[in-house]
Amino acid sequence: MQNDSPQRRASVEVLRAEAEDERDSLIEERVRAGEDPWEFMDDLPTIDELVVFLLRAEHIEADGGLRPTAARNQRVLRMIANEYPELTRAVWRLIGQENTHRRWDTVVRVLGS
Repeated sequence: MQNDSPQRRASVEVLRAEAEDERDSLIEERVRAGEDPWEFMDDLPTIDELVVFLLRAEHIEADGGLRPTAARNQRVLRMIANEYPELTRAVWRLIGQENTHRRWDTVVRVLGS
């Protein structure tokens, strides 16, 4: 049986700083590709949502890299909220969404069309 929870690796402040850098990179990439920020900024995840995605990815990796079932995804999100109470609002925004897998990513949006 795989470890259900990876070891806590950083404070929320550090994770938020990493997520902010990632979000800035996403914005720069899309602007350089000619997209209008007014048209895509609302589609981007918040900094806290990016942190939750990062932590969820670590849980997936700890489980052997298998894409989680809906039930496992819900359980992982609740575990993140319990471990990082500051992220609870972001977790609750994501719980129940059908497709949270990089919906802001232009490649994913093109492939999903």
